Amino acid sequence: MTKALWAPWRLEYVTQADELPGCVFCIEAAGELAEAESLVVRRGELALAILNKYPYSSGHLMAAPVRHVGSLAELTDAEALELHRLSVAGVEALGTVYAPDGFNLGWNLGRVAGAGITDHVHLHVVPRWSGDTNFMPVLADVKVLPEHLLETRDRLREAWPTG
Repeated sequence: MTKALWAPWRLEYVTQADELPGCVFCIEAAGELAEAESLVVRRGELALAILNKYPYSSGHLMAAPVRHVGSLAELTDAEALELHRLSVAGVEALGTVYAPDGFNLGWNLGRVAGAGITDHVHLHVVPRWSGDTNFMPVLADVKVLPEHLLETRDRLREAWPTG
């Protein structure tokens, strides 16, 4: 018997990714979403840490500058430093909350590199667990996430380092 696993949060991205009303990072940076809907984990002066609405795995964070910047070369030194500090703090918070076995951190620059948002640079912070690759992404193009994004956001906010 075939079983169905539902990932309804993916449908919006799959069907409307090119039609989203503006840059999600700019919308979040401007505080245009209600707090209950916002996926921002931590706001800095020049950058923010935000959960990926369409994650590769549970706890998938991104660090993005507040300013709409399309390339790494356009970042100021202060923005680059804050992005780095947010990613380091994100690794610490994710380690506290989920105890992953490792992390992938990286920039996807350009559509062919996997960037879903090409005109606002962002750094991915993805927790990884030993043995976390299974047949679902390979055979069914489905990721199974055990926790709602807003619960993940709340747990990471609580665990975010203060120093």
